[in-house]
Amino acid sequence: MSVPRIALVGAGTMGSYHARVVAASGRAKLARIIDSRRSVGEAVAARFGTAWTPELGDLADVDAVIIAASTEAHDALARAVLDAGKPLLVEKPVVNGLAKTREILELSEQAGVPILCGLLERYNPAVLTAKHFVNSPVHVTATRHSPYAPRIRTGVAWDLLIHDVDLAINVLGSIPSKVDGSVGYFHPDSVEGAEDVATASLSFAGGQLAQLSASRIGQRKDRTLLIHELDRLIEVDLLRRTVTVYRHVSGDADEDGRGYRQQTSIEIPEITNSREPLAAQFDHFVDLLDGIADPDEERRSILPSHAVIDTLLSLRDS
Repeated sequence: MSVPRIALVGAGTMGSYHARVVAASGRAKLARIIDSRRSVGEAVAARFGTAWTPELGDLADVDAVIIAASTEAHDALARAVLDAGKPLLVEKPVVNGLAKTREILELSEQAGVPILCGLLERYNPAVLTAKHFVNSPVHVTATRHSPYAPRIRTGVAWDLLIHDVDLAINVLGSIPSKVDGSVGYFHPDSVEGAEDVATASLSFAGGQLAQLSASRIGQRKDRTLLIHELDRLIEVDLLRRTVTVYRHVSGDADEDGRGYRQQTSIEIPEITNSREPLAAQFDHFVDLLDGIADPDEERRSILPSHAVIDTLLSLRDS
């Protein structure tokens, strides 16, 4: 494909980030911004030197679409894009429900066009670095806590926890055989039924475990992934994009019995790939458009994390 023309749906916070990345890319052209709010859409379009329209239209003027609108709008928008035969990058989740997500993926396959879901942590430089150190992981723990953000209406399971479910599946290399967990509702401004805290416990056929926690009532932003092996711990700070590898050497009580002394070997590897995750993700999308990456493999990689979140929330409703 020649330089693809990209339409971006949604000019909010995440949409403006996508607009910046596409406009700065030498591999694509930001053809237009689509947002029903004229003042918002025109402002982002002007900032990045493109046009604004209030609706999708027939999409004949573009080669692919990015959806960065609210989660609740994903289903109808994604169907319209795929019905027009256009490749799609859609922010996570594809749809906040497994059945409809599966339908969207099937529509993509039937239309013969790629689809990519914005599971952005896959492209985090710290995650890519940590993968080089992982040999035989047995236990993954993750924390994804944030202060309350009134603009986000979706519960934390679909909004936050899905990232760490996707990371755990990728690190452990298989789909969970059992899903358990719980959710909590605390903030008075949250939409009814939208959870503020979610925890998940995943069991895998090989005996591995993952324990994940997401919250939007934290007092600080925390994005931590711990990968436990029998002889070492790989700590990934997803926010600061650092990796630390720990190996326990020895440990015993202090001579007076009042404390504990431990010797630990610590390795801090260099993060060699410092590319912004959103830009790396967009590069992968263009690779899908150009036929460099496998759209079937990409499609298959989306469903497992959505299935886990759907199962977790079904436990709440049972």
